[in-house]
Amino acid sequence: MSILVESLGQTGFKFCFDELIVYIDPYLSDYVEEMEGPRAKRQVPVKIPPEKIEDADWVVITHAHIDHCDPKTLLPISQASIKCKFIAPREVCDLVKSFGVEDERIIEAKENWWSIGKGLELIAIPAAHPTIERDEYGSLRCVGYIFRYQGKRIYHSGDTVVDSKLIQTINASGGVDVAFLSVNEKNFFRDRLGIIGNMSVRDAFNLTEEIGAKALVPMHWDMFELNNVYPEEIELLYEKLTPNFELVFKPDLIITN
Repeated sequence: MSILVESLGQTGFKFCFDELIVYIDPYLSDYVEEMEGPRAKRQVPVKIPPEKIEDADWVVITHAHIDHCDPKTLLPISQASIKCKFIAPREVCDLVKSFGVEDERIIEAKENWWSIGKGLELIAIPAAHPTIERDEYGSLRCVGYIFRYQGKRIYHSGDTVVDSKLIQTINASGGVDVAFLSVNEKNFFRDRLGIIGNMSVRDAFNLTEEIGAKALVPMHWDMFELNNVYPEEIELLYEKLTPNFELVFKPDLIITN
């Protein structure tokens, strides 16, 4: 068993669960800059044009913000990977449909374990961005996901701060082995710029230990200059605190038994 993980920048990743290919939160265009101006110029080159992604089995989306749910990425992927399906919170499902993706290819994220094929299971976890919210139908507006495959559990937080309900849900699900956590901290100055922000690096370290993960992959630190975190900051804090997990900065990695 092997899980190949490729970073796409921001919170975007390609997970290869052996032959099953899952993209999560791919942002592969300049759409945010087009909508918000030069301050949102991408700092990470597009790894692969979305219209060339022909191998997607699933595209998984955490919430509606355009650096996670990008019409100029998602529609081309749907056209290039003609058999792929999309998983997202209920409100985001409606949004993806409005991009032009066929309704029958869009599935609402479930808050219980369910199989998406070839031994891979998935569960949606609440995300506090900046608080845990549900729509009028009781569905979560923002989520993270835990993937369960061949005894390994991988948690992708989406955008979130730390919340007690989040910790309880992760631990109740059986815990995780590897945590992908957003570390562009929420603070006054980012709030003033209209940037919601997520957990701090210290929060991410503490959460990783709280949920018993053996490795942390920091994310959401690299895409936009106004919203970045220097990797040296993360590495220095890791060196000083010597926490009980591995810090993984490699853009690509392989998870094995």
